[in-house]
Amino acid sequence: MTTSTSTMTPEQRVITVFKLLENGSKKQHIDGKMTQLDQALHVAQLAKKDGVDPETVLAALFQDIGHVCPPPEGSTETVDEDEDASSAFDYRMHGANYLRSLGFPKKMCELVESDVMGRRYMAAIIPMYEESLSSTSKESLKLQGGSLSSTEAREFEKDPLFKEKVKLVQWNDAAKVTEDKPSALDTYRGIAFGTLAMEYYNQQRSSQANMELTKDELAQLDKEYGIKEEDL
Repeated sequence: MTTSTSTMTPEQRVITVFKLLENGSKKQHIDGKMTQLDQALHVAQLAKKDGVDPETVLAALFQDIGHVCPPPEGSTETVDEDEDASSAFDYRMHGANYLRSLGFPKKMCELVESDVMGRRYMAAIIPMYEESLSSTSKESLKLQGGSLSSTEAREFEKDPLFKEKVKLVQWNDAAKVTEDKPSALDTYRGIAFGTLAMEYYNQQRSSQANMELTKDELAQLDKEYGIKEEDL
């Protein structure tokens, strides 16, 4: 029996989403050069090396979560990496919505779903960028509307998360050719819990919380962030 996300503790939510990532070790990434999990770990490692904030690192890690998370309520449709590029299923949006249901921050979830605009922007401003893509990625780009127009590109540059969205595309591209060994998945568990716990704390302050922390989670929140139970 599946536990409703609304009744999960933050720790249970992290365990759940990391289990989904582990399932990605059994699936090939769309470009076929590595598994979904390996791709996610490479992208997250590049993000971490660039010194970005935890939410952006997690967005890099979770970008393909839509391929392995449960289908939308009332739907039986799923997305597998071996599906062709013509699939109409928006797995980025699906993944972002799933992460929202777990209580992850708005910024992180918006970045998870941002790949399409970021890639269309790159195709618009970088000569031969589209030619550098795999045949599958080229087909996906075409179906997503192709490169942005000059007007669309300038408008996208006004996005408050513009830099992060472009960086995510660059990390994804770089991850496909890197030979570095990525850090283990467990490296990111503390980051995920801390981010989710802080989101809970912020929700509590605005009287919008829908999660309860266990004693162990409260102790970890106190240890890592100096937030005590009486503050919540």
